[in-house]
Amino acid sequence: MKLGFIKPTYPGEKRVALLPEDITSDFENEMIVEEGFGSNLSIADAAYEAKGCRMASREAIFQECDAIFCLKLIQPEDYDKLRQGQMIIGWTHPTGSGTAFYRNVACKKGLKIVDLDNIYPTANIGDKHMPISFIKKNFVWKNSFYAGVASVQHALLHFGLMPDSNTKVAVLASGSVSQGAYTYISKYNVDLRMFYRKTMEEFYETMGEYDIIINGIEVDGTIDHVISKAQLKQLKPGCLIIDSAADAGNAIEGTRYMSIANPMYEEDGLFFYEVNNAPSLLYRNTSKEISKSFSEWVYKRDVQRFWDLFE
Repeated sequence: MKLGFIKPTYPGEKRVALLPEDITSDFENEMIVEEGFGSNLSIADAAYEAKGCRMASREAIFQECDAIFCLKLIQPEDYDKLRQGQMIIGWTHPTGSGTAFYRNVACKKGLKIVDLDNIYPTANIGDKHMPISFIKKNFVWKNSFYAGVASVQHALLHFGLMPDSNTKVAVLASGSVSQGAYTYISKYNVDLRMFYRKTMEEFYETMGEYDIIINGIEVDGTIDHVISKAQLKQLKPGCLIIDSAADAGNAIEGTRYMSIANPMYEEDGLFFYEVNNAPSLLYRNTSKEISKSFSEWVYKRDVQRFWDLFE
């Protein structure tokens, strides 16, 4: 199939999801790449052409390709370019941060949405959400690790704090995001605890003691919230809550998404960091990891296999 790659225009997004070095002769798709696709990493169009890709304008890709890859959520300026029944591949999160796009645009145009979630990749159309079994779980875990690193790094800089041994910090969960957060925050020699799902009751009993709480748990239906509105009232005034899982409103009840340019807000004496593309802050590292993993699990094989899931 013709697989078109467009440069994401999501606010603050700088990752390049396909690098020429990962394109090999056994790729089964016809690769059509938007002109200037690699500009954030100073990659010339000629580097993609040398690997067999065809360069085209953004408009031509939307018109010509049945399958469009866009790393982050397609933005309103491109809605009119979307064709009825087109397949969109990337991080669309149709039941999370991309709910409005899915309901108001994708469903109305009958779009076939392939959401490349790191843990639960799904094929989505209308009210159907089908798991994709041929992509392994945690296939791009290093991007999640960098999400933990970048969110904590960014939040501390924006908050204006260099923590020390007097700063009490709790990290919730132990997945890739939490591991990245723990790795970074531990460099400051803080008073640090990591709480697992099985030890969350101990966290709830002591949550009012912490200066910084870093969440790495994404709500998956087994719990309503990691921290409820009622529990937020128990926190220390001035506490910084960093949602590294970027699960706004779900993990921490009532929170809302912010942007890389404006990542934090204050409410009821607490400070909340909620950015769903924090890894883009480390775009040189994360582009390499995404391109390598996506090439192996998504781009290399004929994307007709995704299309067949909708039949």
